[in-house]
Amino acid sequence: MSDTATREKWERVADWGRRLRRPESSARRSLLLILKSALAATVSWFVSYELMNATSPAFAPFSAVLMVQVTVYQSVVQSLRYVGAVAAGVAVQAVLGLSAGPDLVTFALVALVALVISRWRLLGAQGSQVATAAFFAFATYTGASSDTDQVKELGQIVLLVLIGSAVGVGVNVLIAPPLRYRSAEWGIRALAQEIHDLLDTMAPELGEGAPDADTTQGWRDRADRTGTLISQSREGLRTARESLRLNPHPWARRRRGTLTFEAYDRTMEALVRMISQVTAITRSLDLQHQDGKQQEEESGPDRDYAPFLRAYATFLSSVVDFTEILATLDEDHLRDQAGRLDEAADGLERCRREVVRTTEDRGLSLTDPTEPYGVLVVEATRLSEECRYTADVLGNSAENGSSGSRTA
Repeated sequence: MSDTATREKWERVADWGRRLRRPESSARRSLLLILKSALAATVSWFVSYELMNATSPAFAPFSAVLMVQVTVYQSVVQSLRYVGAVAAGVAVQAVLGLSAGPDLVTFALVALVALVISRWRLLGAQGSQVATAAFFAFATYTGASSDTDQVKELGQIVLLVLIGSAVGVGVNVLIAPPLRYRSAEWGIRALAQEIHDLLDTMAPELGEGAPDADTTQGWRDRADRTGTLISQSREGLRTARESLRLNPHPWARRRRGTLTFEAYDRTMEALVRMISQVTAITRSLDLQHQDGKQQEEESGPDRDYAPFLRAYATFLSSVVDFTEILATLDEDHLRDQAGRLDEAADGLERCRREVVRTTEDRGLSLTDPTEPYGVLVVEATRLSEECRYTADVLGNSAENGSSGSRTA
């Protein structure tokens, strides 16, 4: 191996080590999840194999690993559903097997009934475990020598699942119970950064004049590809809120009293609407080319278009400044950031009024469907309103949070 390759290898190891030291890094979370799962499986195996001498001890560690969920709340909820699904599957086998015997027709009936029960909405994602448990129970049942042994083996399966689930939940609750409240901030940051990056690309181009068709098509395509990011951000907010439920960590109890998820929820939905508005802007600009209405340069006959674009570029730059603050949102510095957002929203509104004034001074039509001015002015107004709304929401949250911390 060359010196360069060796150096690169150790640099990657060092980078991984640095990420492990960050409390909220994905590498650290993954390593912790692996260690907790291994511990839960080992404890479950010890209980089922060493202490109980169970016939099928693997049921316990398998159940334990499944229950080390991302959040404590999910561990508890999924364990209840999982135990219920397994118990239902074993019960189906017990009723049909003991009454009809271990033949092919009985197995077909067991499979049919178990698969029907697995569709029960209450079991959620654990519904498939009904059929799995029924099949394992049937195999165990056929290997038993007497009715007493058959009942004993079926009951042992349920007991092992209960033990594994209890160990898995216990490990997740007692050892570094997962906190994901920062996921809400990350979702907001991601959406704000996406808006920031796109508008930061658009503003200079618009300031120089009417962009060409390839440029506007690229903006439109980029704006249309935000669906996955929006879904991920909403999931992050849901996980953040859920991670505090049933969590015994002292930090979680304190956060339940101070963290305002409602404000983050409103902010995220405002950013989602802003993405829709930016998408409408890119679509309007792109449609000018598709409709054969590409504007002339400033020296051309329609030279009034260029001053409007310059004013609009300045407005978009002010939105860039606003989203730049949101892209670094941090609850620990929310009061300071809320003040900066308030100032940025004021500046943004001044730029919007300049856009409207330019439109009026140049006599540009806001009602002509073949021209982009009307749509662009409307979306600018909506963007300005969303930014003001976001600044107010986070400002109120910062004030309420600081008041709560003083009275706590």
